[in-house]
Amino acid sequence: MRRFESGAVGVDHGDVVLFSDFEDDGQMWRGEGPRQSRAEVRFSQHYATPPHVQVSMSMWDISNNTNIRADVQAEDITDAGFTIVFRTWSDTQVARVRVAWTSIGELPHEDGWELY
Repeated sequence: MRRFESGAVGVDHGDVVLFSDFEDDGQMWRGEGPRQSRAEVRFSQHYATPPHVQVSMSMWDISNNTNIRADVQAEDITDAGFTIVFRTWSDTQVARVRVAWTSIGELPHEDGWELY
């Protein structure tokens, strides 16, 4: 469990279309083996410390000709943003993916200050 020291807690959220590879026969749609797609996300304002970030697929369009294999994660989380990473592998064909995200964290206190 994470405890926030400040009384100011912020919640930010959004949706990101990571790719639409069926339109141009991209690697997620036609490729095989390990593949990934990344997207940088910036929060609407900085947090005091890196927040908790939750990601989930809010839309996926995947071929039913092969097994469905997918992994989505938030990586490189800072007080300013993070990276969404979608991965698939083997012969899975992914046409397109949209990822929803929510961040919850401590906001800078207006009376707070740093010595250095």
